Amino acid sequence: MSGHSKWHNIQARKKKGDAARGKVFTKIGRELAVAVKEGGADPDTNNRLRDIITKAKQNNMPSDNIARAIKKASGDINSVRYENITYEGYGVAGSAVIVECLTDNKNRTAGDVRHCFDKYGGGLGATGCVSYLFKRKGVIIVEKDDKINSDDIFIEALEAGAEDIQEDDEVIEIYTTPESLKEVADNLEKANIVLASQDVDQIPDMYIELEENKKSTFEKMLEALEDLDDVQEVYHNVKLD
Repeated sequence: MSGHSKWHNIQARKKKGDAARGKVFTKIGRELAVAVKEGGADPDTNNRLRDIITKAKQNNMPSDNIARAIKKASGDINSVRYENITYEGYGVAGSAVIVECLTDNKNRTAGDVRHCFDKYGGGLGATGCVSYLFKRKGVIIVEKDDKINSDDIFIEALEAGAEDIQEDDEVIEIYTTPESLKEVADNLEKANIVLASQDVDQIPDMYIELEENKKSTFEKMLEALEDLDDVQEVYHNVKLD
């Protein structure tokens, strides 16, 4: 198990320009709106909203933008008509891809997602065609620096209920059940450990390696999918490092 693609995505987002960051903020704003509709505008009583606010801050979304999105959703709650849709398919060389979307037009989204797969040598599949290769896990990432003591983090994480811990030169990746993510993350923060991110993700049972030309094609497909307004998250089993 490894979250290298997760860290790769975080690093890529940090390097994006203003226009691309604006698109990320728009997508998160959509998630905030849906969370408010489902559970209200108070993050103390709406766990989903609290998680999205955390995600917004991790993506450097200004507090004013977050507050404005919540206020807008609260005052215009009946107009929110987004629907969660998940697509599964294959990239080049049989690579597995899961695309999670929020949309107000299923036909448009299906066509756009299908076009991205077809353009780069892949194809959409039936529901369940690749999801069996993934498991939903809570993923906490701690970025390493000179002040980080890996042993202390390992101990804190395990005592808090983490299932698995991985480490490389850049980050420490902590894996939990989806249900225990918040508790583990809260306990790490109480121990003054700074978290780079915390999310529930689809983690592949195994990563595959592609030849350089096929990896380049796969990365172009990922970029095309992530550029779609309706696409919130893209998960896959390709090692990109």
